[in-house]
Amino acid sequence: MDRFNSSTRSAISRFPFSINLFCEGSGGAAAAAEAPEWKKVSAKRFGIKDSMIPDEAWNVLHRLRSRGYDVYLVGGCVRDLIMKKTPKDFDIITTADLRQVKDTFSGSAVIVGRRFPICHVYENNSIVEGLVYIFLKINVCRLMFNPYAEKIYDYFGGIEDIKKAKVRTVIPAGTSFQEDCARILRAIRIAARLGFNFPKETAYYVRTLACSVARLDKGRILMEINYMLAYGSAEASLRLLWRFGLLEHLLPFQAAYFSSTRFKRKDKGTNMLLVLFSKLDNFLAPNRPCHNSLWISILALHEALVRQPRDPLVVATFALALYLGGDMSLALDIGKSINRQHNTGFSELLEPQVWDDKHLVGEVQSLAVSMRRALTEMTDEYFVANAMAKIPQAPSSDLVFIPLQAYLKVLKLIECVQHGKKEHGYEPKRDGNIDYHDLSYGTPAEVRNVFTLVVFDTLYPSNTENQQDVSS
Repeated sequence: MDRFNSSTRSAISRFPFSINLFCEGSGGAAAAAEAPEWKKVSAKRFGIKDSMIPDEAWNVLHRLRSRGYDVYLVGGCVRDLIMKKTPKDFDIITTADLRQVKDTFSGSAVIVGRRFPICHVYENNSIVEGLVYIFLKINVCRLMFNPYAEKIYDYFGGIEDIKKAKVRTVIPAGTSFQEDCARILRAIRIAARLGFNFPKETAYYVRTLACSVARLDKGRILMEINYMLAYGSAEASLRLLWRFGLLEHLLPFQAAYFSSTRFKRKDKGTNMLLVLFSKLDNFLAPNRPCHNSLWISILALHEALVRQPRDPLVVATFALALYLGGDMSLALDIGKSINRQHNTGFSELLEPQVWDDKHLVGEVQSLAVSMRRALTEMTDEYFVANAMAKIPQAPSSDLVFIPLQAYLKVLKLIECVQHGKKEHGYEPKRDGNIDYHDLSYGTPAEVRNVFTLVVFDTLYPSNTENQQDVSS
């Protein structure tokens, strides 16, 4: 493998990563001595083509290679290419050191991290992460891909785990998760996205050590939860967080909802919260994420409906008013013209009734007030700590990881409906298309657009869509 000689392989063995967990382990001379050989597989076997790698990643690879450095794609992007999925991002490992990488890319490279420094290279508004200092500070997954030789190097049986659809740690799961509890969240995230399962040992320690994730830095928790909810696998992520006892520590209001509705840990049914996020998933993908303000808005809306169920027309008109930037008159006209059957399986929705304009406006604004209150309590340690107070033997967590900036962004969306005044200068989207660049950056018009689409798809399933199998 070019410069990846036996001594380097021994060094890498002391930092074993799971293909699915990106986990660096710890080991000593014994681990190095027992380091297995790399298994070399042709990329053609998996149908991997150059066109599956974006230009931004190729530009980084070419520029480093032109200066004589070895370059490999590593980790999750290789796994995704093997599985014919779209990678969320592309990580590159190189024999260039940090200074050499910065010299190669001058002002477009930013070094981040202390324990394992990496270099973010900005290419056309995209970030390509280069894992550097291969001989000094090893931070490598067990799948590596040389796109020039069209060879995949498999370390610790990564390809076999893909075949078995398993998320497996390289070192014992208990040891791995105790060393870094962030790996628990990564395990959930990857299992949710790929539809993989945990071996018994891994599942046991995910559940047993679930409470340890509350010790993580809030920014790290936000990053992991955002990866779960903003990239197209939110429904599966919520199911796994609930199944393994993590939801209570991360999103206790939502855990209280699951518990109070007697939704079993392995329940294969659904509920309104899961349907909302499954509808969101329909619009997203690993390369088409949303801003965190969108999924926070959905959580707040649902929590408001849990506390006070509403007429479907009230919810629909609220979503329309938010989409229209507070234009209540137009929202009423569109809302009252709806003649579709709503989803009757949700306890959060009341039986429809006939409303005059004045009372409908009042109900819509009342929902806005309730959503604002739910949002505020979701970001207040006192209320978060008491979210599950009524649930017997439930753990208590006062963890608040939603940042102030996101809170204020969602609050601004709600206020235009609460006050019933159209925002000055605001124009809603008219073409019906989704601008994913704007959505990822949280442009208000795009967040409102997709929020309304999610709400309507949840309230009014298409005629060809069966009514949801809702768990009681």
